[in-house]
Amino acid sequence: MASTENHVAIIGAGPAGLMAAEVLAQGGARVTVYDAMPSAGRKFLMAGRGGLNLTHSEALPQFIARYREAALRLQAAIEAFPPEALRAWCEALGEPTFIGSSGRVFPKAFKASPLLRAWLRRLDAAGVRFAFRQRWTGWDDEGRLLFQTPGGTSAVAADATVLALGGASWPRLGSDGGWTTILTGKGVAIAPLRPANCGFTIAWSDVFRTRFEGQPLKGIALSFGPHGVRGEAIITRAGIEGGAIYALSAELREVIAAKGETILKIALRPDVDRAELAKRLSAPRGKQSFSNFLRKAAQLSPVAVGLLQEATISAGQSLSAMPPERMAELIKAVPIRLTGVAPIARAVSSAGGIALDELDADYMIGKLPGVFAAGEMLDWEAPTGGYLLQAAFATGVTAGTGVLRWLAR
Repeated sequence: MASTENHVAIIGAGPAGLMAAEVLAQGGARVTVYDAMPSAGRKFLMAGRGGLNLTHSEALPQFIARYREAALRLQAAIEAFPPEALRAWCEALGEPTFIGSSGRVFPKAFKASPLLRAWLRRLDAAGVRFAFRQRWTGWDDEGRLLFQTPGGTSAVAADATVLALGGASWPRLGSDGGWTTILTGKGVAIAPLRPANCGFTIAWSDVFRTRFEGQPLKGIALSFGPHGVRGEAIITRAGIEGGAIYALSAELREVIAAKGETILKIALRPDVDRAELAKRLSAPRGKQSFSNFLRKAAQLSPVAVGLLQEATISAGQSLSAMPPERMAELIKAVPIRLTGVAPIARAVSSAGGIALDELDADYMIGKLPGVFAAGEMLDWEAPTGGYLLQAAFATGVTAGTGVLRWLAR
């Protein structure tokens, strides 16, 4: 139990920072949460617009493996606050959860706002203080935290600090990555922030872009080298994004960084074999337009037909002149040239951040005694599906627990 004389500053009012604040308040510390935005949990609320996928129900070994290279370093934090604990925590806030058909876990309210409101009420009752419109700018010569506020610069003395400033995706919601310069100046190793769960750019023709921007490609399968995934994607003005794209984004991003571009293959009818498609496409067309014939014979949506035509035109070929066997082959693997990565500001999350080797087991930064870090500002990435929020919550718990141990020492 920490003395209530100990003041702990949490910088960042997202899930990681709020969870660290809760652990610390329960442990007896005096806690203030600082944030540059006018209110708490802005990106958390944005995540809830699609239903708030809190975590996932798959077995813990498979769950932890989703964190790729960072899995071993995050394992202890996630085991200490696993998906079951997150669900129980939600239940205690009056927001029960359920497991969807994909194994993903959602609050029954299917929104973030009721959960956040209940959480903030509990933090307020625990004595957690909030200070908004406070942009952290580093430390002064006496080791005090410096904030730029509407009234000017303020200096705050803290016995310990938890940094939970997020990555660099959706900067208008508060996580702009500006903290990287501050910590680099202190000698902390930072992996460059990069888009994760992101879209990619494609040089669409004006005709395709104008007609199909915003249209979904449903029931598709994507393949890229040894990697494959099924799901949906959305045509954007500049390229393509969506759940299936996000699942391959890390691999695609790295190849594009090395080579400047790459080819992604899209199976428009993954459940129909090539021979069956060729048979259907061999049927007489009659008086139908070619597009209508394709839609009916192969059960392709208008955007799928447009994608086929876009791919053949860019390759200098004629789709209507192709033999059925070649057309079926193309439907099973439409090659799409990705020319770049969509901006990090549009990404669901970001990769990179504080190198995990800079942290001890309690998530304290070794070069900055008494300064802890949690959440997306650490160097890890994960797919969508509940893994992002779970790691934010779990690392917040670990950092908060670590601060209590630090204060006790």
